[in-house]
Amino acid sequence: METKERKAAILVVDDDKNISKMIEATLKKEKRFDIVTALSGEACLKFIRETIPDLVLMDIQMPGIDGIETLKRIKGENSLIPVIMMTAHGTIERAVESMKLGAYDFLTKPFARDRLLVTINNALLNSSLRRQVDELRSELRTKYAYENIIGQSGVMQDVFRSLEKIVNSNVTVLIQGESGTGKELIARAVHYQSRTRSTKPFVAVNCSALPESLLESELFGHEKGSFTGATARRIGKFEQANGGTIFLDEIGLMSQATQSKLLRVLQEREFERVGGNELIKVDVRVISATNRDLEEAMKAGEFREDLYYRISVFPIKLPPLRERKEDIHLLAAHFLKKYSEAEKKNIHGINGDSLDLMMAYNWPGNVRELENSMERAVVLANGPEIMAGDLPAAVRALGEKRIYESDSTLSGWIEKLEEEALRQALLECEGNISKTAKKLGIGRATIYRKAKKYGLPMVKS
Repeated sequence: METKERKAAILVVDDDKNISKMIEATLKKEKRFDIVTALSGEACLKFIRETIPDLVLMDIQMPGIDGIETLKRIKGENSLIPVIMMTAHGTIERAVESMKLGAYDFLTKPFARDRLLVTINNALLNSSLRRQVDELRSELRTKYAYENIIGQSGVMQDVFRSLEKIVNSNVTVLIQGESGTGKELIARAVHYQSRTRSTKPFVAVNCSALPESLLESELFGHEKGSFTGATARRIGKFEQANGGTIFLDEIGLMSQATQSKLLRVLQEREFERVGGNELIKVDVRVISATNRDLEEAMKAGEFREDLYYRISVFPIKLPPLRERKEDIHLLAAHFLKKYSEAEKKNIHGINGDSLDLMMAYNWPGNVRELENSMERAVVLANGPEIMAGDLPAAVRALGEKRIYESDSTLSGWIEKLEEEALRQALLECEGNISKTAKKLGIGRATIYRKAKKYGLPMVKS
């Protein structure tokens, strides 16, 4: 069944009834608009308080509350409503004034039908794009809210409390932590929770992914002809991030030469493009991240001491996953839901033994490794739960070793081995009892009894 396209609601405001009727008749021919008219600023404001139009087309010269004052009040109540002002030749200056107050455009009477339609269509398109941008910003702000970053452990709660203190300041932040601990996620949270910078760009640069010869150009831009291959001017990441935040990931791998130039930017808030002599000033918050020990790098002469103190005004230490194990089940459940939906599979839980293995494993790749493991497990899973056999071999091997070592009896250790052997055999035989019995060299009744005991999925043959 086809759905009708929604008509745009346009409010025409003019004290001249004849002009209002003429505009209404013109727009109704388009069959894309619903037209409402008002003969005064007061009537316009009353209508807007009751119903929000998609666009207001309003005369400047009106008795009582004129168009300029009405525009101010409209923008005060809802800044997203686009307003097009109509003016006579003698009031062009007031029309320009209305633009400064937030009007989208103005039309000089008498205006042609085509000019009217083009201006209205452009205003509606601009308004739609603005609303989409606002919605995306709101989604990002919600997505990167601290309460949506999974971390109920005490160490992560300490991190969140620290971040709340500096989110609306301009202080430089250094995030330190092992690979995969979520350093960029924290940097984005700081940016999108800021009252002043969240509407401006967040620009991320991986300092380890570019050779020294290209990193300077990437950060500061270059002028045409400044080096071989520079066929046009390039705007660098610092200029792109103006007003917002630049995230320098793996800053510990930055060369000494680039470190020196970065230090000047942090001190002076200005720089020149490669091959240029124009001084460019920027207002950028700098958040850096590294998995290196920068203090050791300073001692080795690999990182500038003065730069270290510039970037680490507010240091944040992200704990590895092995130091926040109480978060593992929460993170695993989050990734399970994410990838179950992506793969369109009805997996609603993690088997208890699987969770034991995950808790026993040290996760050297931290949250990133856990996420990758859960994605793999969802793809491999045949039933409604993630089983031990669905987990990567590294998680099973080390985890099983620790679980077995923790058992106080030989029978418990043997039972764990038996369960895992049966689980793996059933997985390889797609749950077929006869094939599994043949593979393990035991009777079908034994397979059935033990699979039922351990809650393993199977199919009769």
